Amino acid sequence: MNRSRALLTQLTVLTTLAALASPDAAGQQLRSGASRGQELASRVEIVRTEYGVPHIFAEDLEAMGFALAYVQSEDYGDQVAIGLVKRRGTYARYVGADSIGGDFSARVAHARAAETFHRLDESTRAVYRGFAEGVNHYVRLHADEFPPWLTPDFTAIDAHAADVQSWSRGDAASFARDERQRLGTGTSPVARTRAALGRQDDFDETVDGSNAWALDGTRTRSGNPILLRNPHLAWTAGYYEAHVRVPGVLEFYGDFRIGGAFGIIGGFNERLGWATTNNSPTYSQVYALARHPQLRDHAELDGMPLPLDERTVSAEYATEDGFGVETEITRWSPFGPVIFETEETLYVLKDPRDGEFRRGEQFLRMMMATSLDEWLEVMRMRAHSSSNFTYADADGNIALYYNARIPMLPHEPTGDTAAVARSVEDIWSELVPWEQLPLYLNPPGGYVQQANDTPDYINLNVRLDRDSMPANLPDPRLRLRSQLSFDLVRSGDDLTLEDVVERKHSPRMLAAERMTDDLLSIVSTSAGARDMREALDVLAAWDRTARADSRGGVLFSRWLTIYRRMAGSAADGVPWSEERPLETPRGVGAPEHAIAALYHAVGDMRADGLALDVPWGDVHRVIRGDVDLPVSGCEGGMGCFRTLSFSEMDDGRLAADRGDGWIFVVELGGGAPRGLSVLAYGQSRLETSPHFDDQAALFAEGRMKPIRWTDEQIGAAEIRRYRPGTEMRR
Repeated sequence: MNRSRALLTQLTVLTTLAALASPDAAGQQLRSGASRGQELASRVEIVRTEYGVPHIFAEDLEAMGFALAYVQSEDYGDQVAIGLVKRRGTYARYVGADSIGGDFSARVAHARAAETFHRLDESTRAVYRGFAEGVNHYVRLHADEFPPWLTPDFTAIDAHAADVQSWSRGDAASFARDERQRLGTGTSPVARTRAALGRQDDFDETVDGSNAWALDGTRTRSGNPILLRNPHLAWTAGYYEAHVRVPGVLEFYGDFRIGGAFGIIGGFNERLGWATTNNSPTYSQVYALARHPQLRDHAELDGMPLPLDERTVSAEYATEDGFGVETEITRWSPFGPVIFETEETLYVLKDPRDGEFRRGEQFLRMMMATSLDEWLEVMRMRAHSSSNFTYADADGNIALYYNARIPMLPHEPTGDTAAVARSVEDIWSELVPWEQLPLYLNPPGGYVQQANDTPDYINLNVRLDRDSMPANLPDPRLRLRSQLSFDLVRSGDDLTLEDVVERKHSPRMLAAERMTDDLLSIVSTSAGARDMREALDVLAAWDRTARADSRGGVLFSRWLTIYRRMAGSAADGVPWSEERPLETPRGVGAPEHAIAALYHAVGDMRADGLALDVPWGDVHRVIRGDVDLPVSGCEGGMGCFRTLSFSEMDDGRLAADRGDGWIFVVELGGGAPRGLSVLAYGQSRLETSPHFDDQAALFAEGRMKPIRWTDEQIGAAEIRRYRPGTEMRR
């Protein structure tokens, strides 16, 4: 990629113009903004209940967005406002060149937000306007909490930019890297690629994801459906629990992800609710176009020259002496960016997500929906480009919809490689029709489940007809966490909310159930069995769980990690198969590696000063603020449904920092929703807040708090009532 660095003359001009402006005009603008904030604050009231959960009672949608931004800023400090600066693509202007990478893509998204804002419906625009002003209002009132360079001048377009999607720089970078390796060209100029295409997304499929269940009334004691939402991301993901009410317009309780007005990936209103789980179809498609033999800045398609244009994005960055500028130049075809090239071929990425801007509008309509038909009609927008949606409603319906903006390919799927395009007919132009995506509606057995595997396995009584599905769906897959999900959800009727919570917190470790007996047999008959006698006794007595007081799990988990690394694809005695999806994989496939791995695991534990039968919870902890407690659960790859990942502390213990986040279970029907929830890491990221760690003990012990929905419930748990910027005591 061609880049230039120069003094930022453009910023100098802007600074000069600002200096020429009247101080009175600047002061008038500040006063006008403050007046606007006060007027919006007068139209909303916030009630904080136990654990700091905000309940927002707003006169209109603009006031609702205003209050959402305000409470997020109260609980997350400068993170929300700085996030808006980043979405403008101006962050490096204040903090330096190390942060400039994200500014290029942010400026493109922000320009798209400005271009499309008028195309959103008025309700959505109102929420964005309110959100931006809510951040401004908080900054004006708490300037000492922010960097001196941050100015409270955010607009609805800044808020909208959070919901504008672009082509995947991560996909582009992966393709370019793999193609360089395949060609063996290294960084040769013949095989150029852009170093700043961006890093991969933070989502790590090996440890991240979510669980979701929906049970219909045939499975519950009340006869009403129950919905479970159980996401797994890093504990810095910013799940944020809130309840909003705009009389006559909407009432919704859910996750309003920190930093935006519509980061809603789970929640419910009085009539219906949904939970998302990640899916992973291949969205972007790379096409190999021949370079035109005479016109080197053209491709060739249908035997004709195909012109390429250059798109230039410049971003400023702070230096010790003032400012500099970097410029990113990307060549574009009519189908998408050129992401890699050789002497003969230009590789173009076509991404169905690029430019989609209605995500916020879709989520707002989903929040307002009152029936299954209405909700499904909104889902046809597919403005939220991916996610499985698990659904339940007060009318008794349950459903699971595999939502994806998958392209309808005119060729066979190519996976991570490029498709050769000689004609425009070789390049996809439409999405797979909505009706062709998997939808399970009220299936036999009264349940749907999702744990990040393919849509073939949602309900075991109904198998997906692959012949009627798009060819570019991922290959069938059912991993251990999903198998345990089925085991927990498909049996038993007459379930209560509390029963569902108990099953959700199951400490079972399915890998241990499938492998421990084989491991014991292999090691006990080996030449070194006598040396391993203590380890064998510990594993034989172990209950095969990751329960906090269970003894043996630490040894097994260390063995399994080492063994899988040593054995690779040969680790399983019986690999997973579609013929036996719930019974495989099982057993130990590489005995010599299994024995060696156990020796290593025992040696490592002794070197760390750990007894081989140390309780799981002595090592695996929830450590947050003043809370330091044992916790049950393990990574999904080990077959735990209560999914947790851990980071090592200085003292060798492991602190949970990824996995179960904001969990809720809700029963819909028969009046007001009844539910339970827990936010593992608390409502606030600020260590000075009482809500930084006040849910950590609940979470560690597998308990949940009641969801407050009615005025009576909210009033009984009220700890603070106020308008943004003022406080109204009880």
